Amino acid sequence: MTYETLRYDVADGILTLTLDRPEQMNAFTVTMADELEAAFNRASQDDDVRAIVVTGAGKAFCAGMDLSVEGNVFGLDESQTPTMADMQDRLEDPEIATGVRDTGGRVTLAIFNCTKPVIGAINGAAVGIGATMLCAMDVRLASEKARIGFVFGRIGITPEAASTWFLPRIVGISQALEWVYSADILTAEEARDGRFVKSVHPADELLDAAYALARKFTTNRSPVGTALARQMMYRNSAAAHPLEAHRVDSLSMFYTSIGDGKEGVAAFLDKRDPEFTSKASEMPPFHPW
Repeated sequence: MTYETLRYDVADGILTLTLDRPEQMNAFTVTMADELEAAFNRASQDDDVRAIVVTGAGKAFCAGMDLSVEGNVFGLDESQTPTMADMQDRLEDPEIATGVRDTGGRVTLAIFNCTKPVIGAINGAAVGIGATMLCAMDVRLASEKARIGFVFGRIGITPEAASTWFLPRIVGISQALEWVYSADILTAEEARDGRFVKSVHPADELLDAAYALARKFTTNRSPVGTALARQMMYRNSAAAHPLEAHRVDSLSMFYTSIGDGKEGVAAFLDKRDPEFTSKASEMPPFHPW
């Protein structure tokens, strides 16, 4: 598969997914949305991929939506008058899917549904959708040159890409609202202090740090166990009652205990590294619950 706006490179079990419009500061387009959605869906089924690192080509991570295109710059069909009922009942209807649905949200939902750990390596400017797509990634590392902004208020629109679900869970609702209300451009250190990024690195050390973390997440780890843990954290933390988590925990423990769990216990008792054989492309029958 070839892409116009991305690079999809797999080495040593790590997919480096690079936003690749460097002359436009990797500005987001409908094509990029389609390709990112496809790439994350592909990665979930690609057993050569154990973890994903997302970064940008050139000086920027993603400078937000490409505002230079003609017509509705967000790719929306202004002839429609969509309702909440449309979003409930017609979400996959082509007219709604291509003319009404938020393109950034399609990307972050694909990240949410991904079965692999996802690490954001923020190499430069990340504003608008460049910031909100990061919210769906598990861990974010930043270059000293990174600048992050939830700048929607500056152009009279609202946060998108399901970021009003993700961002408060990462930094707390007060911090999330402050960043959205103010539309400030945050330095890497400010984003770290607000707990949006894990750590700040010299530019030439950023990817090495991201790869080291990816290897830590995947070496001697069960692909299915990791995939289930990722989904359980996101979904169960939003459940109304811990009983919902218990239901999922019970099934996940059952199926992992008769799968890679047997090898994990044997390796522990033998004092050796485990040799897990599960594939994230072949999940237990209750997934996705």
